[in-house]
Amino acid sequence: MKLKHNINPVLLQFINFIILVYSFVTYIPWYIFSGSRQAIAKAKQVKAKPVNNRPGGAYRSVNSLHCLASVLYPGCDTLDKVFKYAKTKFKDKKLLGTREILKEEDEIQPSGKVFKKVILGKYTWLSYEDVYIKAVNFGNGLAVLGQQPKTNIAIFCETRAEWMIAAQACFMCNYQLVTLYATLGGPAIVHGLNETEVTTIITSKELMQTKLKEIVSQVPLLRHIITVDGKPTTWSEFPKGVIVHTMASVQAMGAKADTGNKQQARPVPSDIAVIMYTSGSTGVPKGVMISHCNIIAGITGMAERIPNLGEKDIYIGYLPLAHVLELSAELVCLSHGCRIGYSSPQTLADQSSKIKKGSKGDVTTLKPTLMAAVPEIMDRIYKNVMNKVNEMTSFQRNLFILAYNYKMEQISKGYTTPLCDSLIFRKVRMLLGGKIRILLCGGAPLSAATQRFMNICFCCPVGQGYGLTESAGAGTITEVWDYTTGRVGAPLVCCEIKLMNWEEGGYYNTDKPYPRGEILIGGQNVTVGYYKNEVRTKKDFTVDENGQRWLHTGDIGEFHQDGCLKIIDRKKDLVKLQAGEYVSLGKVEAALKNLPLVDNICAYASSFHSYVIGFVVPNQKELAELARKKGFKGTWEEICNSPEMEKEVLKVLAEAAMAANLEKFEIPVKIRLSPDPWTPETGLVTDAFKLKRKELTAYYQMDIDRMYG
Repeated sequence: MKLKHNINPVLLQFINFIILVYSFVTYIPWYIFSGSRQAIAKAKQVKAKPVNNRPGGAYRSVNSLHCLASVLYPGCDTLDKVFKYAKTKFKDKKLLGTREILKEEDEIQPSGKVFKKVILGKYTWLSYEDVYIKAVNFGNGLAVLGQQPKTNIAIFCETRAEWMIAAQACFMCNYQLVTLYATLGGPAIVHGLNETEVTTIITSKELMQTKLKEIVSQVPLLRHIITVDGKPTTWSEFPKGVIVHTMASVQAMGAKADTGNKQQARPVPSDIAVIMYTSGSTGVPKGVMISHCNIIAGITGMAERIPNLGEKDIYIGYLPLAHVLELSAELVCLSHGCRIGYSSPQTLADQSSKIKKGSKGDVTTLKPTLMAAVPEIMDRIYKNVMNKVNEMTSFQRNLFILAYNYKMEQISKGYTTPLCDSLIFRKVRMLLGGKIRILLCGGAPLSAATQRFMNICFCCPVGQGYGLTESAGAGTITEVWDYTTGRVGAPLVCCEIKLMNWEEGGYYNTDKPYPRGEILIGGQNVTVGYYKNEVRTKKDFTVDENGQRWLHTGDIGEFHQDGCLKIIDRKKDLVKLQAGEYVSLGKVEAALKNLPLVDNICAYASSFHSYVIGFVVPNQKELAELARKKGFKGTWEEICNSPEMEKEVLKVLAEAAMAANLEKFEIPVKIRLSPDPWTPETGLVTDAFKLKRKELTAYYQMDIDRMYG
């Protein structure tokens, strides 16, 4: 969607004439010297085809029509072999980087709250050889503590170098790594630890004090806690029989251990590498059993979609490593000689919450070339930049809008705009370090407006990926030269995808012009199933007559003529209203969430009623300004609780809904404005910022009752 300007029509015609002349003069040199001609040709090519002509036949990438890919390197069929191969090939190259904390300060806010601010130094690096030795020693040290092959060990820790070192140690020694989000609530942590019967947990000092301390007495089998960043002060209520170690002390044990006569039990491809607990968007977290061959097949497919991946690339790791997107991305980088610099959402950019004003955030220091993000983070960047644009002078704003609209036109034709990139969008690009060449988005659907904005302003392809924990994160990724929006690309070379009829929702694989249906993913990346949950495993996973394992995703998709997939619905998001109309809650949210007035939104519908309602987290600055215009005065809570302001926000939502061509019955009739944001800590969204509908419904039950009268 083009941005609106307020330029004099006569002046606009003159500017358009100058742009036309510029485009004509530069076209021939661009055509001769630019590699974009090949990109345009590739963008038009068919990317996937059905393997047969029957309705519901599986689609495969044109690069793997006859045989699905399953290994990165010959003979490297387990994760320990992949790392050993990478260590041998890239021995002295830098691998994992961490910034040193130079200074910590408490900063008192106008509200009286105290925020901790940090000043960080340069990145210090561990080489492939360094990481390998640390992992070997840690694995041997865990064996000294009594850890046995094919037994479970938990990691409950923030994303950092020690997380990856611990994971590699477990892969080498065939320990089954149980991953838990650092933001999970106490009951979910207890559930995961007790279900997997772990005796050892790897964590950080902060999480041990803030999360584990409260629940450790509820985990009766726990014997060892290993802190990755030094030993904290012990607390008096520490249960008997639980010993606290530091990672360094366990590595020291491992370095001294006599492993010469001991035959190590190396993993085989079918062995479980990770039991990954999902973020629990639909209830209690489920442990997904992911084997070595599942992960390797997945990262093989992902790596094939990233051109020229290698030693020159730098990846910034800040998403939770307990999420399959981040773990897969880092394993792709590790296996191809890339550097991984660690960060966090609180220190990512110069304006991040923990970075002291005037000092540098992680992207500015690291200057990454590769980055993964979830839509929530990209939506925030989009809204922040657009707010800055609205605060510009009229001349600056119109110049930005002209450049934005011009580049949008050029991108849609497959052309590049080097002059606009260097003169207009350079400052925006510097927000992510200035060197990003590929942005990968996954975890949830990305709106077309945000995707196009990131394409234009950060001067790089934005690849949308689709995958689930149950498919080892692999499914589809858009190719870098595909600048269309709203699609998630063709199947990866490691898997095939087919569409199954869903009669209740009215989706059929014989639909015209595009076949539609529930998305099923098949291939070696499809995981083993759910830990200790045979009933759910049989429901979500099936095996066909050829022995192919299929995952029933619950998502609804359609295949376009070039073999690319588009996610159009979700079975769990579809609600039948009292009058019989079906409402897709995700569709309603996607149409409204990019409004400047909306930070987050959850649509809700009941089959016992005839209309949709919603819960909205408003943007504080935008809502305060709207209240000022309407003459409403009060605190932030009073503004959000005001029926008058609810009506004003509803008007804005209704206009946007009509502009997005929502049906009348899909437009929310009543809303609740929430003064508090939804974060993973509140338990209302997952670590990937996906809505937890069950928890949101319970939290707002009184408001639901009120809105439905």
